[in-house]
Amino acid sequence: MDASITMTGFVALYVFMLAAFAGWVIIGHVPAILHTPLMSGSNFVHGIVVVGGLYALLNASTVQEQVISFFAVLLGAGNAAGGFAVTQRMLAMFQTSDAKPHPHHGHAHARVHHLKKS
Repeated sequence: MDASITMTGFVALYVFMLAAFAGWVIIGHVPAILHTPLMSGSNFVHGIVVVGGLYALLNASTVQEQVISFFAVLLGAGNAAGGFAVTQRMLAMFQTSDAKPHPHHGHAHARVHHLKKS
């Protein structure tokens, strides 16, 4: 018994559009306070995309499969890197002004400089 499923043409487009709409609706209803944890989860998913794209790239048998796999890795890595950058900026907003290092010094030097002023 063969359990393979083949999606072609309009069925594949329909599944893609349904997934995109569901993602848009779900993400659109997330409160602002949960965006940082959501971004962390998104980074995890993009890591899976990168690993899956690498697996597909290594097992690609045609040039078209190689190109699609390469773009999957490229876009997944770009989204993961951007997600980490956004998460870092959002978490920096919650730090107190005393915890922020001086822009010209490292963390230890900034603490010593702050203690000298006190």
